[in-house]
Amino acid sequence: MNLSRLLAARADAGNPLRVGVIGAGKFGSMFLSQAYRTRGLHVMAVADLDVARAKESLAHVHWPAEQYAARSFEEAYASGSCHVTSDSLAMIAAPGLDVIVEATGNPAAGIRHALEAFQQGRHIVMVNVEADVLAGPLLAKKARDAGLVYSLAYGDQPALISEQVDWARAIGLEVVAAGKGTRYQPRFHQSTPATVWDHYGISAADAQSGRLNPQMFNSFLDGTKSGIEMAAVANACGLNAPRDGLMFPAVGFNQFAQKLIPREDGGLLEGRGMVEVVASEDRDGKPLVDDLRWGVYVTFDGDTDYVKECFSQYGVLTDVSGRYASLWRPYHLIGLELGISVASVGLRGEPTGCSEEFRGDVVATAKFDMQAGKELDGEGGYTVWGKLMPAMDSLKMGGLPIGLAHGMTLKRDIAEGELISWDDVNFNADDPTIAFRREMERVFAA
Repeated sequence: MNLSRLLAARADAGNPLRVGVIGAGKFGSMFLSQAYRTRGLHVMAVADLDVARAKESLAHVHWPAEQYAARSFEEAYASGSCHVTSDSLAMIAAPGLDVIVEATGNPAAGIRHALEAFQQGRHIVMVNVEADVLAGPLLAKKARDAGLVYSLAYGDQPALISEQVDWARAIGLEVVAAGKGTRYQPRFHQSTPATVWDHYGISAADAQSGRLNPQMFNSFLDGTKSGIEMAAVANACGLNAPRDGLMFPAVGFNQFAQKLIPREDGGLLEGRGMVEVVASEDRDGKPLVDDLRWGVYVTFDGDTDYVKECFSQYGVLTDVSGRYASLWRPYHLIGLELGISVASVGLRGEPTGCSEEFRGDVVATAKFDMQAGKELDGEGGYTVWGKLMPAMDSLKMGGLPIGLAHGMTLKRDIAEGELISWDDVNFNADDPTIAFRREMERVFAA
C-alpha cells in the first residue's frame, strides 16, 4: 500500500526506477500513457519492430516529442528521456535498466526476451501471457536461480485474480474457485478471423480503420484466451484446471457463492480449488443483469459457525448454508494498471503473480475437420482453438500447446473438436522455443 511513497523516494533521491518496454501495441501503450505521469518511474527505452509506429503510439498517449527524442540509451539515461529502438536485445542489455516489460504477445519472442533479461540481470514483467502459459513455470525457475523476479502483469486478469486468491489465503480463507467473466457461446469455438467482427457487431471497415487485429480479437471470442488466462492462474495459484475444460456457466455475481462451489454442496464445480470462467450471457444470447464480463472473482469457504455469523452480520452474499461467499471486481484496467507490477518488482522484489507450478495447460483443438497436410495457423486463427486442461493430462497425451500450433502441418486427419498432439504434427525439434517447451515438460513431468 505504499508503492507511490517508495517511487517518490526514488525520485527525491534522483534515482528513478528505470524501465524498458518491448512492444508498443495496445497494452504497452496503455502502460506508457501512465508511466510518463508516474513520479519515480523512468521509461528509459521502448523497443518495437516498427519504430515509427512506436513513436506514433507515444504521441497518441500524449508524450511530448522531446521526451522520446534520445538518440541512444546513454542519452536517455542521462537526460531522463526515452530512446526508441527496433533492437530489443540491445535494449535489454542497456546499462541502468531495472525492469523489462515484455508486451509483444508472441510466445517465442517472450521466451527469448525473458532469457536474455535473466542473462543481463534484469527483472521481467511478462505481459505476454501466451509465453507464460507456454513455458512460464520454467522461466520463473530460471529467474529465481538468477536471483531475479519474474512476474505476471497487474491490470491483466490473471494477476488480479492472483491478488484476490492471495487476499483470501492471507486471512485464512480456503479458496474454492477463482476466475473471470467473458462473453461466451459454444458456437464461438468455430469463430475465425473472417467471422469475428460479426460477433462483436463491428464492421470490417471500422475494424481496419481502428487497426484492430482480427486474430487477437478472435482469440478472446473462441475461448482460447480464457483458457490461456486460466492456465496462468492455475499455475500461479496452485489451483486446478477442470478435467473436461472450462464450462463457461452463465452465472451472475449475485449467484457466485451458490454456483461456483463443488457439486456435492449444490454448485457446478467438479471439486474445490478450481479455476472457471463465467459467461456474461445466457446460452440464448440474453445478457445477464449482474454479469461479470470485464471482471474477476474468487469464492471462498468460511467453514466455522463464527465466520458464517460474521458473513451474515456484514451482509455478505452466501450460499444457502451460509459458509460459501465470494468477492469480485467488476472491471480491470489492463495496461493502465501495469505500473503496480513494475513498482512491486523493482522496489520490493515481489511479483504480482508468478508461475510456481505446472498445473494448467492449453492444448490445440480442431475447429473443423482437417485433413493430413493442413497447416495450423495458431491462436485466434482458422484452424484451432485452445482448450484448458490439467497439465498432467496434457503431458500424458502429449498435447500440442496452442502457443506452438502455427506453421506446423498435420500428419493425419483430425476431426472437429479433437485434441492435437505432438505426434499429430511435423515440427522442428531444434527450434529454440520448441526445445525450451519440451525441456519444461521434462522438468515438470518429473
